[in-house]
Amino acid sequence: MDAEGGITLRGPVLGLESSCDETAAAVLAADGRILAEGVLSQEREHAAFGGVVPEIAARAHLAALPGLAERVLARAGIGFADLGAVAATSGPGLIGGLIVGACFGKGVAIAHGLPFVAVNHLEAHALTARLPGLLERGAPSFPYLLLLVSGGHCQCVAVEGLGRYRRLGTTLDDAVGEAFDKAAKLMGLPWPGGPHLERLASQGDPGAVPLPRPLLGRPGCDFSFSGLKTAVARAVAQGAASHADIAAGFQAAVAAVLADRARNALAMLPEATALVVAGGVAANQAVRAALSGVAGMAGVPMLAPPLRLCTDNAVMVAWAGIERLRAGLSDGLDHAPRPRWPLADLAGA
Repeated sequence: MDAEGGITLRGPVLGLESSCDETAAAVLAADGRILAEGVLSQEREHAAFGGVVPEIAARAHLAALPGLAERVLARAGIGFADLGAVAATSGPGLIGGLIVGACFGKGVAIAHGLPFVAVNHLEAHALTARLPGLLERGAPSFPYLLLLVSGGHCQCVAVEGLGRYRRLGTTLDDAVGEAFDKAAKLMGLPWPGGPHLERLASQGDPGAVPLPRPLLGRPGCDFSFSGLKTAVARAVAQGAASHADIAAGFQAAVAAVLADRARNALAMLPEATALVVAGGVAANQAVRAALSGVAGMAGVPMLAPPLRLCTDNAVMVAWAGIERLRAGLSDGLDHAPRPRWPLADLAGA
């Protein structure tokens, strides 16, 4: 321990991510500098099924993770014996992949006598914006508003401090990233659909197809996307508009809804220092533009990670591990991966 109760790191931190369909490893110096990183996508393995197959994902992680970790360490110019700690995503996510990553991380920790940190995937997203040198504006101070928008999550969260998270709103049905993938599939686009839909939408007229904007103008900051997906299915079946126009209308509706919900969330957290956007959907430029406008009207910056760090990655896992180690927090080797792990459960950690 250091003088302030934190755990003193004697070397870099290895981060491991295997919660869904990206196998990732990264090495960060104790001060947060990224020494090396790597991500292996499983798109080819899952494309034929139009979505992630948990058993296939787990087997792919098992085959890829050890070699990827060794290559990332080699690029950083160190070996396992030079590490100061290991951090692995331990939930929420697909349990098979979580077990693979957590067990590999624990094995490294046992073999080299290192502290182990079981990282909450949502907390890793929440803390990414605090990575030193990542954003031109600098790291936001607590509290700030996190809008987490991905294939599995859609939440507005008040980030009040390390381990202190207050959920202000969440989806009532589907995550926004899942809505993107479903809408893209309805239009015959490849999986994962988000990037393909964004490219198609650039060729269409967002006002050509009237689509609903669920909960727009309603109090609070909850979300709903099932009705919008149904409307897209109806528009495609009717064939009265081009797929490009439908895609543009869908994207415009999503951006408007996210902006409206974020506006309400910022009003619920008037002390927020920033609007931080994370998750795969944060890579969508229409969504970024809409949220930037909302943040500007509220007088706070809109902060989003670089595109490569919007989706699942191990840099955010290693950094979350460093933040927790600095606070004197590590985990026992008996810590069990959790497919469901709400941020609120971290309050007593």
